[in-house]
Amino acid sequence: MHDEHSVTDTIARGGTEAGDIDARAVTFTLLGPLEIRKDNQDYAPTAPKILQLLAMLLLRAGEVVHIDSIIKELWAGEPPRSVRTTMQTYVYQLRKCIAANNLAADADKLLITKPPGYVFRIEPQQVDVFQFQQLCEQGKDLFGQADYRRASQSFRAALDLWAGQPLANVHCGQILTAAAVELQEQQRNALHLRIQADMAAGLHRELIGELRSLVTTNPLDEGLQGLLMRALSASGRRSDALATYRTLRGVLNEELGVEPCDELQLLHRELLSAGEPTR
Repeated sequence: MHDEHSVTDTIARGGTEAGDIDARAVTFTLLGPLEIRKDNQDYAPTAPKILQLLAMLLLRAGEVVHIDSIIKELWAGEPPRSVRTTMQTYVYQLRKCIAANNLAADADKLLITKPPGYVFRIEPQQVDVFQFQQLCEQGKDLFGQADYRRASQSFRAALDLWAGQPLANVHCGQILTAAAVELQEQQRNALHLRIQADMAAGLHRELIGELRSLVTTNPLDEGLQGLLMRALSASGRRSDALATYRTLRGVLNEELGVEPCDELQLLHRELLSAGEPTR
């Protein structure tokens, strides 16, 4: 979505000071419904277009969001004749929401006009997407250091930030839809990595129930199926692992007309050869 360092640098040059917003007091959620949280209350605007505008600004917090991108998102290539005036009205309404709910000392300095667009000057850690991505990076680093239990804790903390489908209450156009899909892929990857960390920590038996539940709701997810097969095999249940492969192969053949991926076929062959008598 954006380069993490450029966002951090941008905000460091004029983030909280510009809008005088308390990063500990006001937070923004995108991993579920879009909310502006302060004192355990949600102050997000309810007007669909203004909420859509806010989502665009939050996804690139601290950076200039080009007005053409906003127009493309809000009107899908068919803007009204007075689009610039309308856009200014939406920005005004968003600033009014910020001021009315005391979300910043100066709404004009929090949401600034900076050609060729607008900048929402907040600290990245105020947005749950940034927190999620930071925790995932931390988990990957810990995994690389073979600190599997702490890696799992980082991935769990990242996944705990999710409260449903990303941008659940936002009418998403082309740009926000693509962003939501990307976030869902990041969530899926974090889940897989968390399970891999738990497996590397030796928690094979403890994972079987969770993995069975996950593959029931995601029967075509070959990554999850492979993790289940490995957990079963490592728990001394090779026959169950082989049965899982047979079931998956049947589903893939019937629904998609394809064979399991090369990685799963190799795992299947390894499981078969593991049961062969040595010569």
